[in-house]
Amino acid sequence: MTITIESWRSEDQSIWDDKILPAFEAQHPDINVEFKPTTPTEYNAALNARLNGGTAGDLITCRPFDNSLAMYDKGYLADIKTLPGLSNFSDVAKGAWATDDASAQFCVPMASVIHAFMYNKDAFAEMGLSVPKTEAEFYAVLDAIKADGNYTPMAMGTKDQWEAATMGYTNVGPTYWGGEDGRLGVINGTQQLTDDGFVEGFRQMAKWSDYLGNGFQAQGYTDSQNLFTLGRAAIYPTGSWEITGFLENADFEVGAFAPPAKDASSACYISDHTDIGMGMNAASKNPEAVRTFLQWMTSSEFAGLLTNAAPGFFSLANHDYAIDNALAKEFVAMRGQCKSTIRLAHQILSRGEQSLGNQLWTLTANVINGSMTPEQAAGEAQANLTTWYAPQQ
Repeated sequence: MTITIESWRSEDQSIWDDKILPAFEAQHPDINVEFKPTTPTEYNAALNARLNGGTAGDLITCRPFDNSLAMYDKGYLADIKTLPGLSNFSDVAKGAWATDDASAQFCVPMASVIHAFMYNKDAFAEMGLSVPKTEAEFYAVLDAIKADGNYTPMAMGTKDQWEAATMGYTNVGPTYWGGEDGRLGVINGTQQLTDDGFVEGFRQMAKWSDYLGNGFQAQGYTDSQNLFTLGRAAIYPTGSWEITGFLENADFEVGAFAPPAKDASSACYISDHTDIGMGMNAASKNPEAVRTFLQWMTSSEFAGLLTNAAPGFFSLANHDYAIDNALAKEFVAMRGQCKSTIRLAHQILSRGEQSLGNQLWTLTANVINGSMTPEQAAGEAQANLTTWYAPQQ
């Protein structure tokens, strides 16, 4: 019997073929599993076309929240709430792939990614710099790198917009809006995006423009990656998903540090974002084999395999497992040092005709580019919510 996996993670083909699937098939020789990914930018449209046409694979790799919820609401994903292994995940982990009232669970949580900063350890040593832990130390380090003149302080551009919002605003913003307290406050209507914490996130973005180097407005995501891995930038605002590629391409030692706290007496916050899950195609002709595979995905064996085979994608299960990659260890250690939250707009708040998530891309880029003030950006984001979201009306 053969079952197939739909995924956008085309770069993970060898990980699944060489490490993960052989481990499952060794225990279940009667079930053959094939990993059949689609290019990331084409995944949503292609998958929906196959689901509509009845040709989609048995297992569906799930993006978090509304994208997968829509597939469940259309009847494409099966409710797997009775899967015994789901008890190995917290309600927060499961919440990214559950209905709003948690009455149905449509994907097994697989992994999160952690937002933070990577840095060139060799460059830091050369300039005598220490890893910053507070906002003041962060800007002191950036000023020192800029004064040195041999490196662009931070590798980030605004051309693609999403990079500015994901690596910028939703990376350091939780420090100012209080992580989950602020995010949930917007969802339940007790806080607004014009409150000072959310505006301060944009103010930080305005400050960043001094440190991004010449021509950052025309700099795309891959340009930023190359600028850092070629050793021309000292710091890269990023997420743990970059670990494998950066370790392969950089010829210097790469380190990571958490988004700085406001001051020495304040907590630090990380976006430990529920990023990837796996669900069952409701039309699968092999539901028992699919459930067997999903149940195995809830095990400690799978948690360890995934986390070590794809460094930077951290299992969401409650199992203890060893992490081999040193840079991945630096990221996961942040969970014990900082308070965790997820990306601001991913749950519920992007369901309007203008997705708040997509709007934040443009607003953040505009603030960094200097074409909009932080207060204007926050005001536009709030005005968007007010037009369609009842708790904000």
